[in-house]
Amino acid sequence: VVDSIQTLHSERVESAAGSVSQLRETASQLVAYAKRSGCTIVLVGHVTKEGAIAGPRVLEHMVDTVLYFEHDAGSRFRVVRAVKNRFGAVNELGVFAMEESGLREVPNPSAIFLSRHAEPVPGSAVTVALQGSRPLLVEVQALVDAAQSGHPRRVTQGTDAGRLAMLIAVLHRHGGIALADQDVFANVVGGMRIGETAADLPVLLAAVSSLRGRALAPGTVVFGEVGLAGEIRPVQQGEERLREAAKQGFRRAIVPAANKPRRAVKLDIEVRAVARLQEALEAAADAD
Repeated sequence: VVDSIQTLHSERVESAAGSVSQLRETASQLVAYAKRSGCTIVLVGHVTKEGAIAGPRVLEHMVDTVLYFEHDAGSRFRVVRAVKNRFGAVNELGVFAMEESGLREVPNPSAIFLSRHAEPVPGSAVTVALQGSRPLLVEVQALVDAAQSGHPRRVTQGTDAGRLAMLIAVLHRHGGIALADQDVFANVVGGMRIGETAADLPVLLAAVSSLRGRALAPGTVVFGEVGLAGEIRPVQQGEERLREAAKQGFRRAIVPAANKPRRAVKLDIEVRAVARLQEALEAAADAD
């Protein structure tokens, strides 16, 4: 374990440790040694203020796997994320808890990102997001309130702000619900970030729930991509998402029609398949 690569110095290069030429030279020597000896080498590197690996990009190309060790300020949870892997899937996620004795694996990360409310609350929807190949249950919250100025705000934490504005337009055009005079805030609980489109439908249903002041029924999970034509598009690994939801005790799911299991699968969860946004709104109303 080399901690850190920026502190190494090679006599073959005259520049100071941490320079671009030193990083390239020392890393190449370590890679050559690893190939000769078969030894596993872990290079710990600095990151920039933006969170990227400091130094030349060639450093990432030389290694087999790039792992990021992340955490939010004030949180005891740490996340190890793979962004490059020559021998397996990328975007894999490992969740650990920092305790007095060190890091401890969290075997059920979904429990971290779900707030178990004493009773159903408006503006909340649970979805199943994929982190690499791992399905993870997260809670998506939305708050819709009357705009205090002439320019309604669209603020997001954990999802794409531009996509939220697009979803609001689709909701108006194909769902008949106007939010033009409302501020809309969306948040993914626990500091998670969802980069996939499976969060489209839960964000919209959470916003409608907040607007109407009516909570979704407890034990309901939602996922699906919303198209500009108002269609609910399928997402990958739908069956794996349903299995994870059932394992966590959810008994009802609102999913795209194309993600409904076509063969006999014992999921112990009622699946409500929807093809259009209007159908999804009706299914959510039936579940509140």
